[in-house]
Amino acid sequence: MDTDDTTPAPQVWPTLRAHDARALIRFLIDAFGFEETVVHGEGDRVDHAQLSWPEGGGIMLGSAKRDAETDAWPLHPGSFGAYAVTADPDRLYARAKAAGAEITSELRETDYGSRDFAARDPEGNRWSFGTYRGEPRKAADPG
Repeated sequence: MDTDDTTPAPQVWPTLRAHDARALIRFLIDAFGFEETVVHGEGDRVDHAQLSWPEGGGIMLGSAKRDAETDAWPLHPGSFGAYAVTADPDRLYARAKAAGAEITSELRETDYGSRDFAARDPEGNRWSFGTYRGEPRKAADPG
């Protein structure tokens, strides 16, 4: 099996909803190091936000709608989970703990070669951070 020796740049944007999107944005910046790229909305409402992950990729989020029947994207707050690659999980772990993140899995070495930990944000979403960058892609079939 031929493989490409690089992992591609992320082009999938995980999305989530929050009861208090502005507080969640602040938490994700303070605890995990996301960077605010854009936030649209008025007052407490967030219609669309993009947070960038410093090492590539990012997430999009917004306020949960009160009426699920008129919501074109009815995601339930607290039901999200994601894995984010970090070159320095020890530093990120210390940052997350200092910011009050609920650590659900302490720093550890995995059997697949990653050093990682897991945490939960105030909305209940689950986050895992580690050094595992994924396996290289299979080479494209030239035929």
